[in-house]
Amino acid sequence: MLQALVGDGRHREYRPRMLTGRAYRIVTERLTLRCWQPTDAPLLKAAIDASLDHLSELPWVRAEPQSLEQKIDLLRQFRAKFDLAQDFIYGIFDLNESVVLGGTGLHPRVGPEAAEIGYWIRVERAGNGLATEAAAALTRVAFEIEKLNRVEIHCAPTNLASAAIPKKLGYTHEVTLRGRAMDADGKLRDTMIWSLFAGDFPRTPAARTSLQAWDAAERCVL
Repeated sequence: MLQALVGDGRHREYRPRMLTGRAYRIVTERLTLRCWQPTDAPLLKAAIDASLDHLSELPWVRAEPQSLEQKIDLLRQFRAKFDLAQDFIYGIFDLNESVVLGGTGLHPRVGPEAAEIGYWIRVERAGNGLATEAAAALTRVAFEIEKLNRVEIHCAPTNLASAAIPKKLGYTHEVTLRGRAMDADGKLRDTMIWSLFAGDFPRTPAARTSLQAWDAAERCVL
């Protein structure tokens, strides 16, 4: 069961199981995905500063460019939320972890037993399938480690490259909602919602992606 029975024997209810964030570090064929550290701030700042025009549809770009101190504070917040199992934001690095290639996340904000995957790639590495590889890895983590029932990917209909990723991985386009998200200019835009359910996951390309994952104590969990 995906839910735990709790109570005093007289008044019992089911509570959705919470995400654990056990996968602190994930290695795929070309990438290392891991929990951000404050020491990553210079690498992250360089990647974002070089990609502001490329990332202009993402709402968090409105806060850019940030100073190095702001980036350090931001990554401290990311790490704290990860450790407290509140939100799971990963850096996308090369295999040597010397270059930030982008960012991704497994966000528990779309209802019980579900999470949303987001991603971005720095401009000079876009178009090489890196976001697809990262999203496939987090899809496996979501279903095989976190045991979720549903995973979603949201994107702007105008962002054809981003919309192609869930389609490649076996997600279904459920709906396009009008005026539900904010772009970098503070204007409302439409949002595509793609979803994948646990029962369909084994038959998708995402299920076949190669990876290994370790927890915070460097124990292999997948």
